[in-house]
Amino acid sequence: MLYAIFSDIHSNLQAYESLISDLKRRRPDKSLCLGDIVGYGANPGECIGMTKKLNCPVVCGNHDLASTGNTPIINFNSSAKKAIIWTESVLNTADKTYLGNLPLTYTDNSVTLVHGSLFMPHEFNYVSGFADAEASMDKQKTKLCFIGHSHIPGVFAKSADGSIKTLMPSTITLEKNTSYLINVGSVGQPRDNDWRACYCVYDDTKGVLSFKRLEYDVGSASRAILNAKLPPDLAFRLKERKRKR
Repeated sequence: MLYAIFSDIHSNLQAYESLISDLKRRRPDKSLCLGDIVGYGANPGECIGMTKKLNCPVVCGNHDLASTGNTPIINFNSSAKKAIIWTESVLNTADKTYLGNLPLTYTDNSVTLVHGSLFMPHEFNYVSGFADAEASMDKQKTKLCFIGHSHIPGVFAKSADGSIKTLMPSTITLEKNTSYLINVGSVGQPRDNDWRACYCVYDDTKGVLSFKRLEYDVGSASRAILNAKLPPDLAFRLKERKRKR
């Protein structure tokens, strides 16, 4: 089975359209979404609608939950708070209900999904080092667990002896007796100094995991944020990352 796994769209319509076009070309057997469909960007309703059309498993991200108006936003930074308040104001009741009903985790026979960490998933903890990875992997029952949240792609691999190492986000052939915690990066707001949308493809027949990058109209995405009168830094950060590329 060929899986396509993606996360952190963040209301970036242009980046999401690029991803959807690539999925149509690759024709995966199953798509998986790790949450944060909304937040930061200017097209939350459209991005929710596109996700619904995929009819795929989706887990809840912290921005998704916050945008329903049913959870405190005290831990978000100033720009994120403003974007959440704006997003809540433009979403209809049906879309808020959809976001509020998303599960925190998902598991099938092959993979597990969670937005942040399997360690207290309701807390949306970041996995940023070996201790965080171990805490999450201790809860992991499948060979692979896919996460997002940090917007930085990467892989933790845990051997049968319990040792954990990191792998670069590239094309990886999976090893026997090894479990993996995979951050798929972000579609709508990468934070690894590569402005392109990022997602993963997993072929469970071949045992191969690949990270993919997609170009999109970042200028239009930035202008949409400014036109919506969202915090300008949310637009400029996309352009800054394009210049660094």
